[in-house]
Amino acid sequence: MGSGHCIIVMALLLAVTTVVTGCPPSDRAALLTIKSALHEPYLGIFNSWTGSDCCSGWYGVVCDPRTDRVAEINLRGESEDPIFEKAHRTGFMTGSISPAICSLDRLSSIIIADWKGISGEIPQCITSLPLLRVFDLIGNQISGRIPEDIGRFEDLTVLNLADNSLSGPIPRSIVNLERLMHLDLRNNQLSGELPSEIGRLRMLSRALLSGNRLSGPLPASISNIYRLSDLDLSLNQLSGEIPDFFGKMPVLSTLNLDGNMISGQIPKSLLNSGVSILNLSRNALEGRIPDVFGSKSYFTVLDLSHNRLSGPIPRTISSVAFIGHLDLSHNQLCGPIPSGEPCDHLEASSFVYNSCLCGKPLDKRC
Repeated sequence: MGSGHCIIVMALLLAVTTVVTGCPPSDRAALLTIKSALHEPYLGIFNSWTGSDCCSGWYGVVCDPRTDRVAEINLRGESEDPIFEKAHRTGFMTGSISPAICSLDRLSSIIIADWKGISGEIPQCITSLPLLRVFDLIGNQISGRIPEDIGRFEDLTVLNLADNSLSGPIPRSIVNLERLMHLDLRNNQLSGELPSEIGRLRMLSRALLSGNRLSGPLPASISNIYRLSDLDLSLNQLSGEIPDFFGKMPVLSTLNLDGNMISGQIPKSLLNSGVSILNLSRNALEGRIPDVFGSKSYFTVLDLSHNRLSGPIPRTISSVAFIGHLDLSHNQLCGPIPSGEPCDHLEASSFVYNSCLCGKPLDKRC
């Protein structure tokens, strides 16, 4: 009876000590399938993907130390890693992202970024990964649409699909990503309107959507994103007027709306707010520049060029705390350029191609 008890205990101990012996064969097989769908000819990124334990020494693969399941895939084509420095070049990779990645169901981070040549579509099954927090495919040639059910990612904090060839609308389900903090969809071919309920992304601090084909008005719900500090919607086809709420958002510091079809007047609140980088150039704005500048106005960049603004340059502009770059060119402004700071340190290019501006730094006297 005693010897039998000892045998059972020893068997249990043996089982416990041999449960975790490196990554599971299924994870290793999935990684090798991912590798087979990609071709990296110059750096030998995948040369280390050999042996039975994918948790040990496989470049860009990180496992959970408690379970030995693959938790992160971190493959960046632009990196300070010695493998890049030794080769004196950035990465280049072709091929596509295999749906086998979806079987790595403990992944919290997927970064396959800046390889320039990876094409194909985002595997639709990607949204089945329950723990994903970071999804970064920037700088490739990925095409097709963003998965319609992208909003299934309950824990996603970073979604970066910039600099690809994605098309179609931004899925409406994206507003379900309640923990999303960084959204970067720049430089694709996305079309349609911004989701009307985008304001549900209450944790969002950066929304970078420039260089697409987005159209329609700016959704009023944006005002609900209290943590939003950086909004870039430039180089799209957006229309309508600039909502007054932008000047009342508590932490908004960068607002780029340049290169759209926005009309109407500049809201007064926007020029006396916490926004320090404001680019409204190349739109169809009209009317006068509001004369509301004050000592709290601080602009690293203030670009109102290439619009239909008329009337004088507001005299209160001389009371601003700082303007690093000011561009009022290509409008219909008229009258004397205010003397003193900030206008005195600016070049004539900031004021050219207006109706009848005069005074320094222009050659035209008043």
